Amino acid sequence: MAKTDLPTPPGTGLVGALTPDQKELLKQMWAEIFQIADSGEVNVPNDLLTAPSSANAETASVKSKTATAKKSWFGTSKAAPAAAEETPTTRINLADIGLSVEQLRPALWNNILGDHPDSLLLRFLRARKWNVTNGMNMILKAFKWRLEDDIEEVKSKNEDELDTKYRGFKLQMELGKSYVHGTDKTGRPVVFINVRLHKPADQDAKALEKFTIYVMETGRLLIQPPVETACLVFDMTGFGLANMDYGFVKFLVQCFEAYYPESLGVLIIHKAPLVFWGVWKIIEPWLDPVVASKIRFTRSDKELTELIDPEHLPNKYEGGKDQYTYEYIPPVAGENDRMKDTETRERLLEEWKAIMWKFEALTREWIACKKTEGARSEEVIEAERLAVSKELRVAYFKLDPYIRARNLYHRSEHPVLQGDGSAIWTYKN
Repeated sequence: MAKTDLPTPPGTGLVGALTPDQKELLKQMWAEIFQIADSGEVNVPNDLLTAPSSANAETASVKSKTATAKKSWFGTSKAAPAAAEETPTTRINLADIGLSVEQLRPALWNNILGDHPDSLLLRFLRARKWNVTNGMNMILKAFKWRLEDDIEEVKSKNEDELDTKYRGFKLQMELGKSYVHGTDKTGRPVVFINVRLHKPADQDAKALEKFTIYVMETGRLLIQPPVETACLVFDMTGFGLANMDYGFVKFLVQCFEAYYPESLGVLIIHKAPLVFWGVWKIIEPWLDPVVASKIRFTRSDKELTELIDPEHLPNKYEGGKDQYTYEYIPPVAGENDRMKDTETRERLLEEWKAIMWKFEALTREWIACKKTEGARSEEVIEAERLAVSKELRVAYFKLDPYIRARNLYHRSEHPVLQGDGSAIWTYKN
């Protein structure tokens, strides 16, 4: 099979909207994760590197390989059937990437949060044009980054604690340099970034990186299924060269391309002044074509209302009807007391893990169902996986306040983030 990169056909590639070939490649990626967790390495058949085109999606076959039953984090089970011996393979080794078997599983599930577990794998598959090997390498490198950069830190510490360690972290929030408010016309949460407020010397570079990750991880809670992406508005009003920070731009591009793939829906560059276009000539070559295709330039506030409903757009923008003004509310004493209740935390963690193992067992059955005589139907197993994914979400958000510090969107006058993981925006029109 040719290794040509192929785009995701419109309307497919998401949970519940997969072509037959996309489904087989998702199964293969789960099988590879199970195998690499068993042994620390996996051989991916080269005829599984790329999904067939949508034109022959109904008829193209996707071969898979076997693995022996082994005891691992994921339990004792069988992986997929063996390709013919002559099929060339590509080996992926955890040690070569810089990960250990012990690190793999926590990195995977700490990244899934309350999402459908398939959603995470599909993001990396879509980002790598359904090339299983490239998708596996990409997700494993993202796991390594999350461990090395201690992404859990920005979830478990409040803003005061993070500011103590990273000079200028809290300043980003106090200034209102970046905040999330409302949704656009497709239901994506809108992240407003006021570029004129940024001065590179006001904070350590690491503080800005940590704040960016904080916004990313908080934004993940605000993205509500079935929506999977966010809308970014870079408000360039008042921008000057003193606001330019090339190091930060490179880091942000890397986040969207390598660490949080397929999370950007649209990036709006709003009211860019003449001086910006010289900067843009430098930045544009850094962008992956897929990310670049999601950038839209707006010159007037009226153009913003084409993407964001006027009732959801703050009235600081002409045509916006929402009487919203950003205000930072700092941490409140006692808001994270539940994190001290280790007994409840451990009980809820075990409940979440039990459901997680149930989902994993169903996934193994799903992978093998067409190859096992007398197996239950794929449709029945898929319905059970969906039901268990919903149980996982409920269990995760019961656990969340015991492992994650509360943030601005929990403590605002009208809290956006609810206890069940839903997000409710309040608009003043």
